[in-house]
Amino acid sequence: MVGFKFSLQRMKKIKSIVTGGAGFIGSNLVDRLVEEGHKVIVLDNFVTGKRSNLLNHLKKNVQIFKLDISNAKNLDKYFKGVSYVYHLAGLAEIVPSIKNPRKYFINNTLGTLNVLEAAKKVKVKKFIYAASSSCYGSPKKIPTSEIQKIDTKHPYAFTKFLGEEAVIKYADFFSMPNISCRFFNVYGPRLNTTGQYGAVFSNFLTQKKKKRPLTIVGNGKQTRDFIHVDDLTNAFIKLARSNLKNKIYNLGSGKETSINKIANIIGGKKIFIPKRPGDPNRSCANISKIKKDIKWKPKISIIEGIERLFQS
Repeated sequence: MVGFKFSLQRMKKIKSIVTGGAGFIGSNLVDRLVEEGHKVIVLDNFVTGKRSNLLNHLKKNVQIFKLDISNAKNLDKYFKGVSYVYHLAGLAEIVPSIKNPRKYFINNTLGTLNVLEAAKKVKVKKFIYAASSSCYGSPKKIPTSEIQKIDTKHPYAFTKFLGEEAVIKYADFFSMPNISCRFFNVYGPRLNTTGQYGAVFSNFLTQKKKKRPLTIVGNGKQTRDFIHVDDLTNAFIKLARSNLKNKIYNLGSGKETSINKIANIIGGKKIFIPKRPGDPNRSCANISKIKKDIKWKPKISIIEGIERLFQS
């Protein structure tokens, strides 16, 4: 018991920054870090993030600051004493990135560079980057491994990949330990009603509650790899704790699920709309690398995940 208390006290001294910490994935990660005893600094511009996502932590070991990472001014002061940086802030929609690519370069690429610079100055123990599986484009090999050829199809994918390249180069240039996680389709509590992550679920959930037909993009036969946010945050924290560094991992369930199947599980009338530019027909992560390296595997099935969504 004495050893346990000592370990817990030592863990409480760990200070972590979560950029985009008021968003869907970020706020769920903050939940886990607080459970682990971390002191957490949340940096968010609250464009898509919500303060309500962090209400449970207002009197706990969490400090929340409104900040735009695309502006490097005054960023350094938030990094004092920080051991881990979880960089999730960024823009995550395809069509708007085509309409305004400059905005995506400023946020996803320059913003990442600013966070890297601040992290470098305090010599963080590890920098964990939220990359995107969109960098694979329309891969020929399914499931897709981390060695798949990069084929970005739109500015969102390109700017997220440039951010990942910057993270990798900072390891080469400045010996900053990092892990890059290429997210597939993440869903779970607090998902946004728009955006890349969980958009299928968020739209279906909203439409179901309002008793509207489920809107299916394309013919619905296209597949995606859906991973529950609880499984994803578990992997994120396990990677941060590990001795691994300067590696890239896919974060998905390792299973293909069609959009039609999701709609059938939820139930209701359906309407079909034209396919969006840059959308792949199939998407599935090869997760053998992360399963081997940290003995992690997703635990929440798609059916259980959907049931949780409707209970929340």
